[in-house]
Amino acid sequence: MAADRTDDSTTPASPRRTGILLGFAPWIIFDVVASPSTWKFAAFAALIASLVLNLPDLRRGSVKVLEITGMVFFAVMSVLALVLDRDDLLWLETYAQTLSSGVIAAVALASLAFTPFTEQYARESVPPQYWGTPLFRRTNRVLTAVWGAVFVLIAIAGLIAAESGHHGDWFNWVIPVVLLVVAIRITAWYPEHVRSTARQI
Repeated sequence: MAADRTDDSTTPASPRRTGILLGFAPWIIFDVVASPSTWKFAAFAALIASLVLNLPDLRRGSVKVLEITGMVFFAVMSVLALVLDRDDLLWLETYAQTLSSGVIAAVALASLAFTPFTEQYARESVPPQYWGTPLFRRTNRVLTAVWGAVFVLIAIAGLIAAESGHHGDWFNWVIPVVLLVVAIRITAWYPEHVRSTARQI
């Protein structure tokens, strides 16, 4: 989303949706492709996506926490797929999607204690003088909490699907897609709502 570049220092701006979606792309690829029979291919595909999509940031030396986590996580998953026997990988085959969603939820929520991960994307399109403003910080804390909560719910849905074996399509596909769409919509709507409210004060 385009940043608001007015002189109003209290005006927050949102992270670019394209930037966040690219950051989440390897995780989404993994969740979509992974299943008990395909999670190895999903891990390799997600690792390649992480390296390719993050190459520009790697060259600039501005890799973000979401990107670093993705590269490390999918590299570890790929190595495990190569070195472990099938018997040792049964738990990973069963819970791969739940694990990936749980990891990204933990990273997102943990970033609230430091720099909310969405703020790293927002800073790419917002002038530095706005970074320390309360509305900018609060907007990104809310958005980061939303994404963290969404992936907690996706992890729970994946766990239910793995444990019950029933309604797999609903818990592995339909519910996660709906939750991701909701998070994207909120990412687009909330900063504009905050801007409008701030201008009316």
